[in-house]
Amino acid sequence: MIRPATLADAPRIAQIYNPYVTDTVITFETETVTASDIKARMKSVWDKDLPYLVIEDAGQVMGFAYAAPYRPKAAYLHSVETTIYLDPAGAGRGLGGRLYRALIVALRASHAHTAISLIALPNEASVALQLATGWREVGVLKEAGQKLGRWIDVGYFQLDVS
Repeated sequence: MIRPATLADAPRIAQIYNPYVTDTVITFETETVTASDIKARMKSVWDKDLPYLVIEDAGQVMGFAYAAPYRPKAAYLHSVETTIYLDPAGAGRGLGGRLYRALIVALRASHAHTAISLIALPNEASVALQLATGWREVGVLKEAGQKLGRWIDVGYFQLDVS
């Protein structure tokens, strides 16, 4: 089941997200987040009239996806950056594709014109998800970040949602 996230989901969302922070380069964050941090981020997304969704399996939240403003400057008002994370136990079961397609549908009902996704490379699963849901690769920033002792390239993907 895919549904809008609620503040009550924040502890589970932090639980899903934090291993990506500590153990991977998939996110460039280096400090774990609390449920309170997630709640503040959720409110920020909602304040911009943008979607924040979760996917459940057997009553357990297994992933989340949302869109946030791409940049704070006024001309970027209708550009959003998307984010999706799954509990590794949900990988390979189609949950990511279902959740991402639902996010795209919600974005088409929003004020967004274009969606942008940034992916730490290499990341075959995320790139495959982008391409399977209609995104196009628009560029790569070489060695844009450094985490866990290595330089990381960032792939930029874009989708027209208007």
